[in-house]
Amino acid sequence: MNKKILIIEDHDGIRGNIVEILEMAKYTVFEADNGKVGVEMALKHIPDIILCDIMMPELDGYGVLYMLNRYAETTSIPFIFLTAKAEHNDLRKGMEMGADDYLTKPFDDIELLNAIDVRLRKQAYQKLQNKNITEEFKVLVSKTDGLAEFTKIIAGHKGHEFRKNHVLYYEGDHGRGLYLITQGKVKTIKLSQDGRELMTGMYSIGDYLGISAILSKSAYTDTATTIEDSILCLIPIEEIEKLINLYPEVARKFIHLLSRDNQEKEEQLLELAYDSVRKKMAGAILRLYHQQIVKKDFFSIAREDLAAMACMATETVSRTLSDFHNEKLIDREGITITVLDLERLAKMKN
Repeated sequence: MNKKILIIEDHDGIRGNIVEILEMAKYTVFEADNGKVGVEMALKHIPDIILCDIMMPELDGYGVLYMLNRYAETTSIPFIFLTAKAEHNDLRKGMEMGADDYLTKPFDDIELLNAIDVRLRKQAYQKLQNKNITEEFKVLVSKTDGLAEFTKIIAGHKGHEFRKNHVLYYEGDHGRGLYLITQGKVKTIKLSQDGRELMTGMYSIGDYLGISAILSKSAYTDTATTIEDSILCLIPIEEIEKLINLYPEVARKFIHLLSRDNQEKEEQLLELAYDSVRKKMAGAILRLYHQQIVKKDFFSIAREDLAAMACMATETVSRTLSDFHNEKLIDREGITITVLDLERLAKMKN
């Protein structure tokens, strides 16, 4: 069966040219000349992929994406923005809302067909992963104690890819939902008045971001940034609130996770206030070691991130790691740290 593609574009010439190319490539094509009609057609035909202009009458591209994310039938459909060069700087907004890709006008036939082919292949691969229930998804289920309704919501939202150093949200941004990490790592930081970073948390597969903002209906209290290429699922705040109201067990789970996160941050602050440089570094290494989903003796972290986590100057980090290496507590190669003596690190004196 031919794949179905929906084109939402108000410029007749551009839309007609895209339709012609895709029909020649044997796709089944639907077209809409404004955002409002586009949403209606998406719900009616449930296409395999959507191409959408940003600036349009009735409803712009951001509005289309927002509306489609509210419906279970359309939220997982790959979505590609068609954008003019003048709008290129505004694309961060669209990617944060859940767009999968963008094409900058004018684009040629090969660019168009390649972008569609890549997204369709990735969607097929993700469906295969879900069908086979990957190890990552088993982690997610175990971390929610097998709460059936919550795992259904997770499975119903597609993961979005974020490149390394992508800012997911800034401190003070309104909480839009709960982020769930299915691949990669994310750090959270706070900035001091003199501009220095303090890392408040390191999160990996199966961890949640934004619980405090969801439960308190307030802004995010820190800034979250990917530290490697990652995939995250964003569960809208409306769905979380509905679930919490219907299932107290889910609310208790989030309260437990929030309590544990707060306890870890309190312990970190006490270490930063009272521990020596060597003990702070040993504590940071131990936290990173124990946070791994798959237990192994090594992990990777940039020197700058380790400095932010231990609240040290980068030069102090390098000197202390060298001392630990000479004492055969760790081995170090580039950004990879291998723990050689876990017991001695845990018993590091102040």
